[in-house]
Order: sequence, then structure tokens, then C-alpha cells
Amino acid sequence: MVKSDTPRTAVLALCLVQFVDVLGVTVVVTALPAMLADLRAPADAASLISAGYAMFFGGLLMTGARLGDRFGHRRAILAGLLVFAAAAVVGATASSAAVLTAARCLQGAAAALSVPSALRLLTTITADGPQRRKAIAWWSAAGAAAGASGFVAGGVVTGLAGWRAVFWAYLPLALALAVAIGRTTPPDHGVDRSVRLSLASAAAFTAAVMAFVVATTLLPERGRIAAGAALLGVAVLLAGSFVVLDRRSAAPLLPGRVLRERPLREGAAGSLLNTAATSSAITLTTLYLQDARGYSPLTAGLMLLPFSLAVVGGSALAAPALARWRPQRVIAAGLGLIAVGDAALILAASRPWTLPACVAVGGAGIGLSSVAATGLGTSVPVTARGTAAGIINTAAQLGTALGVAVLLLVAALTSGLTGPGRPVPAVAWGLAAAISAAGAIIFERRGRRMHVTARELAPCSRAGLPGKLEKGTF
Repeated sequence: MVKSDTPRTAVLALCLVQFVDVLGVTVVVTALPAMLADLRAPADAASLISAGYAMFFGGLLMTGARLGDRFGHRRAILAGLLVFAAAAVVGATASSAAVLTAARCLQGAAAALSVPSALRLLTTITADGPQRRKAIAWWSAAGAAAGASGFVAGGVVTGLAGWRAVFWAYLPLALALAVAIGRTTPPDHGVDRSVRLSLASAAAFTAAVMAFVVATTLLPERGRIAAGAALLGVAVLLAGSFVVLDRRSAAPLLPGRVLRERPLREGAAGSLLNTAATSSAITLTTLYLQDARGYSPLTAGLMLLPFSLAVVGGSALAAPALARWRPQRVIAAGLGLIAVGDAALILAASRPWTLPACVAVGGAGIGLSSVAATGLGTSVPVTARGTAAGIINTAAQLGTALGVAVLLLVAALTSGLTGPGRPVPAVAWGLAAAISAAGAIIFERRGRRMHVTARELAPCSRAGLPGKLEKGTF
């Protein structure tokens, strides 16, 4: 563990690693029109440029977690940051859509190497209790704010300095973070080189996630629904193959003992719902503002700025909320706010000046819910936290991919996706609100049920009955 006066600096550096890596998922969304025009690329190139990062990020997160366990989490973060910086140079100097897509894929792979180890280190260098809860709150705020800020940053930077500046900005940032991590985090002592990686399991898992992400980018596009559906079927088959291979593996990528941890399963579910209901709605909002309303990337980005600011505010409220309520109920409260914000977009679309207030409500919701979901999901034994970190982040990436695909498909079928004068995508926004509202109800019921169970067990605990009964109930 680092010295007592350094955890705060180390936590800040680790949270910034999360911020930079998650930012890459959405930062090109508002810049895509400018990228395609500059590179003279066809419109269908936008799918892979946008999804390439998420495809490799989500697909390699579990492999990155295992590599961190084997070779050292600090080393994994530093290697990831250096590769990320190199890929940024490739993206900034890209002369074609193919090169730009390759740079995005390489950045996604580098992020997958860094993020699980960063979360694992964060939960190791902080003391259990308030210090760790605050650290996780900042971590969750960094991730949620990054996903939201990508829409803003991409539009603002592109409007002021061009889309290539988005990639050039990553270079000094990644290098500065590498120096900060090297100075503030403890060296990798006692690395367990006996940790093994099943290449067959890792390949099947990665291929399944990548096929799923690509399928979700094809489904909303006209003329590609059949190809997307076919690829989705391939993803299901690959996922089944992974389950079979991993169960037979001597070094499973998803150990059964970890998956049996109920807090991890609930935290992963919360993370998936958070991004499915917010990233999708914000992506659709960005497209609506630029394509249907004719706003520039800069204007659209600034209109979404309250979302990013509210994420930080919601994350700050999560720590005191978690001190009073169970994390399931805090997740429910956050999802409820997201539902309100998504539903309000339907009314705000005809009055764009009210839209920033609507997205701010959703931002506060994901800030509140993501802190609780991450804290819940990582409340596992320390040896399992690397795997838990990979699962939590993978769930978030899959939620983004699934949510965006479903909402864009629904919008295309019900109101048309692009073009001036298109009607408001009310059905799609309403669906996002319904998904988050259903999640809120489920988590609220779960939190209440656990609260009642805890009260019923209290007399047993005071009477000295075995602790197994109490642990097994939760």
C-alpha cells in the first residue's frame, strides 16, 4: 500500500485513467460528419469508426483484467497508456477511414488493458470504509462523466480546431498520466505469475463481444438489418462456445466462484442498465440535434454540457446516500431519475432550450446509480476484484452497444433517423425511459426485500447464530 499521504493523488490519477479511456467511446460521435467529409469516406464507414473502439474495449476487458493479475496492475496500466498514445498519433495523421478505424481499434485494446487494473489498484490502495467509498464514487463519476463528456468534447474540439485535434490532445494527456501513475502508485510486488489465461476462452469471449458490437451497429442501418441479425446469431453461438470452453478450462476467464457473488451480478446488471438507458438516449439526441434540427457539432455539444456536469453532482450525492440506504435502492433512485430525464426529452424536442435541463436530470441519475453499481459490484474478495472490474466495465460497454442499437433501430423504424424535418423520435426516447423505469422498480424491490431480511436476521445475529446464515442471505 502507498504511503498515507499519497492515496488521494493516486486515486486521482487512476480515476483520470478511467476518464481518458471511457471518453474514447463517445468522443467521435459528434465529430463523425467532419471526419467523413475530410477523409472523403462513405457514410457507412461511420459505423466501424464509431464502434471499433467499443468493439475492442468491450471484447478485451476480461483478457486485460487477467493480464493485469499475471504481470502486475501497474505495468498493465503503463503499457496501456503508452499504446493508447501511439494509437492517438496514428488516428491524428490518418489519411483514410481504414487507418482511422485501425487507430480506434488499437486505442480500444489499450483501454481494455488499463481500466480493469486501474480499478483493481484503486480498491487496493484505499482503506475499507469511507475512504474506499469516496474513491469508488470518484471512479464512477469519472467514467460516467467521460461517457457524457465525449459528446461535448468531440463537438467543441471539432468546431474549434478540427477533428484531428481530438486525437492530438490524447498524446500529452496519456503521457502525463503514465508519469503520474508511475510516481503515485505502488510497484508491482508479489505478482502471481502462476495466473494463467485460457487462450481458447479468451478468443471465444472476445469474438462474441466483438460480433455483438458490430451487429448492433448494422441493425439500425437500412439494408443491413439482415446482416446485423445474422451477425447477432453468430455472437450468440460464440457466447455459447465460450461458456462450454470456459467451464472446461483449468484457468476460466469467468471463474464460477466469482460469478456466484450476488453483489457482482447485481452491480453488473446496474452498470448495463445505466449505459443502455443513457448513452443510447444521448446518442440519439446528438443525432437529432445535428441532422433534424441542423445544429453544428459545437452547438450540439454545448447543449449536452449540463449532462456531464450533472453526472459529477449525482456522483457526489451517492456517498451520503449509500451511508443511509442499501446500494440497490440508490441504483433504483438513479435509474428513476434517468427514466424521468429520458421521458422529458420527448417534450423538450419541440423546445430545444429546455433540453439541457432534461439531460441534466439523466446525468444526475447515472452519476448516482453508477457509483452504487460499481461499489456493489466490487464488494468481493480482494483476489477477485480484477475479474470483477473487468465484468463491471464489460457490462457497461455491452449496455452502451445494446442500448444505442435498439434505440437507433426503433427511431429509424418509427420516425426516420436522419434528415431535416424528421419527426421527434418519441417512441425511442420513451423506450429508454421504460427500460430505466423497469430497472428502478426491480432494484427498489430488491433493496426493500434485503432490508426486511436484515431486520429479521438481527435477533439471530445477536443471539450468536452462525454467520453463514447471514452471509448466505445477502
